[in-house]
Amino acid sequence: MKEEYEQYPQRIAEKRKDHLQCSDASIKSKQLEDGHNDDLIALDEKALLQQCYTNKPYNMQHSIRKLEAEDVAAERRKQAVVEQVMVDQLCRAVISDPEQSTRSDVCKEAQGLLELGTAPVHFRKRILHETKIRTKSGLTENMLSNKLRFDSRIISRNGRDACRELIGFFFACDRSLTVYEFRQFGRNRTNALPFIQKGVYRHQRGQRKGKTYDLGDLYVGANLTFRSVDHNLPESVKQNPVFTLRVISIDEAAMDFLKASSVEFKQQCSKQADSKVFKKIQGIFRGTLSKRGVRVITGLGKYFRQVDKSRNGFLSQAAFKEALRVFHLEIPEGDFESLWLILDDSKSDKVDYGEFTRAIFGEMNEYRKAFVRKAYMKLDFNKTGSVPMVDVRKCYCAKKHPLVLAGKAAEEEIKSSFLETLGETCSNPTEVSYSEFEDYYEGLSFGIVCDDDFVNILRNSWGV
Repeated sequence: MKEEYEQYPQRIAEKRKDHLQCSDASIKSKQLEDGHNDDLIALDEKALLQQCYTNKPYNMQHSIRKLEAEDVAAERRKQAVVEQVMVDQLCRAVISDPEQSTRSDVCKEAQGLLELGTAPVHFRKRILHETKIRTKSGLTENMLSNKLRFDSRIISRNGRDACRELIGFFFACDRSLTVYEFRQFGRNRTNALPFIQKGVYRHQRGQRKGKTYDLGDLYVGANLTFRSVDHNLPESVKQNPVFTLRVISIDEAAMDFLKASSVEFKQQCSKQADSKVFKKIQGIFRGTLSKRGVRVITGLGKYFRQVDKSRNGFLSQAAFKEALRVFHLEIPEGDFESLWLILDDSKSDKVDYGEFTRAIFGEMNEYRKAFVRKAYMKLDFNKTGSVPMVDVRKCYCAKKHPLVLAGKAAEEEIKSSFLETLGETCSNPTEVSYSEFEDYYEGLSFGIVCDDDFVNILRNSWGV
């Protein structure tokens, strides 16, 4: 027994040595297979350790039960919001209609008192429930039933805003839309409040700027832009004059029904394809990001936050060119000018650096993004917008990592490598913001082709 205890540290040292040799060999073999001669630093190697964390987290029966429970809970939330929307629109429509105050008899009565000034409130005659009045905006349940429900999220670097649960509705009867925010307080108390009031809105950016939203503008991945001054929004959202909602899912059954009943949709609907300029530039960086995605994306994000002295998220053309030069990312001058003309549609010579990053690199699809948001919401249970690194260490799980299961690495070793990689990307090493957390997995996503493999990394690590 004494000899075994003396040999134990030697065995642990040999295991770690074998693990390092194994990881080095796997990285080198991948490089040879892909034909890349990129110099991978320690940060890249630690990120590649996370890419192989793709084994299935649960047995099939457990996974199916969990997915069914999540679907039931999501459907209940959506049904609660639908009921609230119908109550709000049907109960308040006629009483709050402005036309109730513009009837001819009211105008005549007020005309007789013009010599004495404006008529006092108690002299004005206004019958709210007079059935003779038929306002133009009178809505019925049948009219409101022809609607398309869609889920959306705010594109923001603020963690509280990015994780808001927004459910929108497009009404075919008058081409109006509204967006509600679903909130849950504890286990049983829930609430649904209007985030964007019902109305007819127009595109604020892009090729369709100034045109009203139509059914063809709603699809998974679509961006809906609104002016901040037109709505009663949180101060963090009001910081930008225009904010963007990304459609993350739609009610396919309702969409098919509305398509069949709408002739205009068949003639006008055409999904906006990605710009050729974006695709060309993204193709230039695709090979680089497959191996060094985490380092490039998180490094650029950290650099932009340091350069952004005004803290408004916008940088000039010269600042972006300098950033690309620092990170050895070359874009042909002609392509860069074309890109800038598309992004700087307000001609202010400043562009949001999150939008710039998404334009030149692309971004993960909404299926992957949903699990990233779910993982961060689990960490940020107080919804403060940032998570202490101590809580990240407590929640991260490395038990099911292939190297741990094979006995080639200790659980603490995998956890430490992840925390070191994440910590290097943060402006404040003691806490992680939503944008930094998202940037890390955005970079990791470039090297993973299969959606299920990427989702398994998050499920294994965070138990979502």
